[in-house]
Amino acid sequence: MSDALKHECGIAHIRLLKPLEYYKEKYGSAFYGVNKMYLLMEKQHNRGQDGAGFASIKLDTKPGERYISRVRSIQQQPIQDIFAQINERINKEFKENPEYANDVALQKRHIPYIGEVLLGHVRYGTFGKNSVESVHPFLRQNNWMHRNLIMAGNFNMTNVKELFGNLVDLGQHPKEYTDTITIMEKVGHFLDDAVSKIYKKLKKEGYSKSECSPLIAERLNIAKILRRAAKNWDGGYAMAGLIGHGDSFVLRDPAGIRPAYYYKDDEVVVVASERPVIQTVFNVDFDDVKELNPGHAIITKKSGEVSIKQILEPLERKACSFERIYFSRGSDSEIYQERKLLGKLIMPKVLKSIDNDIKNSVFSYIPNTAETSFFGMIETVEEFLNKEKTKAILNGGGKMSAKKVTEILSEHPRIEKIAIKDVKLRTFITEDSSRDDLVAHVYDITYGVIKPEDNLVIIDDSIVRGTTLKKSILKMMDRLRPKKIVVVSSAPQIRYPDCYGIDMANLESLVAFRAALALLKDANSYSIVEDVYKKCKAQVNLDDKDVENFVKEIYAPFTDEQLSDKISELLSDESLNAEVKIIFQSVENLHKACPKNLGDWYFTGNYPTVGGNRVVNRAFINFYEGNKERAY
Repeated sequence: MSDALKHECGIAHIRLLKPLEYYKEKYGSAFYGVNKMYLLMEKQHNRGQDGAGFASIKLDTKPGERYISRVRSIQQQPIQDIFAQINERINKEFKENPEYANDVALQKRHIPYIGEVLLGHVRYGTFGKNSVESVHPFLRQNNWMHRNLIMAGNFNMTNVKELFGNLVDLGQHPKEYTDTITIMEKVGHFLDDAVSKIYKKLKKEGYSKSECSPLIAERLNIAKILRRAAKNWDGGYAMAGLIGHGDSFVLRDPAGIRPAYYYKDDEVVVVASERPVIQTVFNVDFDDVKELNPGHAIITKKSGEVSIKQILEPLERKACSFERIYFSRGSDSEIYQERKLLGKLIMPKVLKSIDNDIKNSVFSYIPNTAETSFFGMIETVEEFLNKEKTKAILNGGGKMSAKKVTEILSEHPRIEKIAIKDVKLRTFITEDSSRDDLVAHVYDITYGVIKPEDNLVIIDDSIVRGTTLKKSILKMMDRLRPKKIVVVSSAPQIRYPDCYGIDMANLESLVAFRAALALLKDANSYSIVEDVYKKCKAQVNLDDKDVENFVKEIYAPFTDEQLSDKISELLSDESLNAEVKIIFQSVENLHKACPKNLGDWYFTGNYPTVGGNRVVNRAFINFYEGNKERAY
């Protein structure tokens, strides 16, 4: 994705099912869990660079002993910073107390971060400021072990205002107006309530206060707490939580918008946002890693008992297709094939745009994450060429010379590495006039491989705002003097904001929306904009279930091709010598390529939860009124 688009967040949860001595004996270190957590987080580094956090809980500690540790960072390399701090502390303890080296019991008692229950998080900020206080995991502290709650997640809620109001109605005073705090306090409220009720019941049964604590841990019903807390949540989420005494959970939203995968054996339970991360870190097969079903939670009790419970009634499955196009690591076997198919399916449009002139076309990709789709595209070009070669040879009627046959067979797609990102370059100047010149040099280009009669075909994952294309990539490509530049998006046109975790909150930043507005002006139909605004305003006080997405009417008068042509026009300027053509994937082909991830609201406006329609209408109202605030 050449545009700078913030990614998903990533979660990692490990629960060790054996005593720490077991891992020391088998793997050589009681820090087995900490080491695996480092790998899980680094392997999900692609999901977030704004910040990272780690938390751990020790089981069965004595009163007065510290059992919760947490460290968070917003440094430039936050994961490295976190584990540097952890290593520094561990090494300090070993240096000052050499007797800890071979005694796991002493390590567990005195060294922080070591523990049986661990939670990691990598973050891209979409709601709230990027300060260390905004970095997960969040901690809700209490002197009762069972009421300590640590939470982290990959999520965004569309109804934060309603959820915040519910907490206020309960008599709480939340310290921040963010979805993270709101969700944690909601879970915390019902956790407190459950612990209190169990305690009262145990007292009636004749148990002493000190006897109650382990029995509360046994009787606490995590599934029931989650059902009560999540009853009114509207959004996409994979939510992880640790409770002070050792219970843990990961809950996935009922539409399956945000991803969550798990693996379990007799040593460990692990949950992460991506399947190949677990496969790589724990060296297990594809089929060993399971997807957590929508609306379900994987719950591990302090005792080590693991269960999968339905928490909410599943909705129609609308797993995020951007996960497959871009966010998740392409090393997943399914995602790899899906991305290749995206490249294959768009190729007929590309061939049409270059009049099937393979000989005078050069194919490339930008950025590196588009490489897999590029492979699929080239496979299709090869198939097309093979058909053309066969046809040419057969038309020769057996009278063709060996030299001519060799000439025909030697034709292949011209593949070149045209753009190389200069990772050292930083656009440190914020003033637009100066910054634009720097942006134009973010990529280096390969000279000497393009002829004046050539088409230059470049595939990208997706085109969101088009800013980098207009200010950098197209100008850079034009320096190579091709006849035509064809930019291919393996994703469809992004027309609507996301409200479930991707940083696409403003309509006016989307190039497809700007193209639709331009087409309305060209057709003297701009009055539709005011009509849509009035319809959106009329729905402000309706219940979410009654709200419609009227922003669809902005796009309704135009075909996909008309919008693509207008986008091509908007992203070109008079300084370019080459003709520019921008081609987008169709939604139909997207669904063919990614049949398990049919969440397409950013392309179609068909939001999977009732709160989505309110968000898109709010985004349109903000656009019309000139408000720069977020729509959720």
